[in-house]
Amino acid sequence: MDRELLLLGLLRREDMHGYQLHEFINQNMASCVELKKPTAYYLLDKMAESGWITETETQEGNRPPRRVYQLTPEGEAVFQRLLRENLSSHYPARFTGDIGLTFLDTLPPDEAKTLLMQRRAVLADEVVTAQAIPNHPGSSQLVIEHRLRHLQTELAWLDEVIERIESS
Repeated sequence: MDRELLLLGLLRREDMHGYQLHEFINQNMASCVELKKPTAYYLLDKMAESGWITETETQEGNRPPRRVYQLTPEGEAVFQRLLRENLSSHYPARFTGDIGLTFLDTLPPDEAKTLLMQRRAVLADEVVTAQAIPNHPGSSQLVIEHRLRHLQTELAWLDEVIERIESS
């Protein structure tokens, strides 16, 4: 229900059409959610069927008509419930890159170090990118800080692993 929480929360801030929602998510929320455009429209349709949102068709100039979505009182109640469930829950992180680490000792140490150094370079770039994100108003900044803290911790841990390989 995280995706529904995200869409309802954004519509709570302001009425939006699908493209606006998709652009905002891609630009500001990509670090915590992957939501492809067809999936977003599918969820918006389901939420409209459930009465959580309404849609109004608008047209600007010669552009094709757009559906603008608005939160309903029922949608506000669902948003409040989902928000409380999300904030009070723990979602264990899954690190798919750890699968390869399970078999790291099957490689010659020099090759293992080279591969991990490549991973480190990508991770260091992500840290720089996250550090360059301007401050966001309100609690949106917490998402950025959380991501940055994870990236920095992962980088420090990876440095320790590389050091272990070098010293063995």
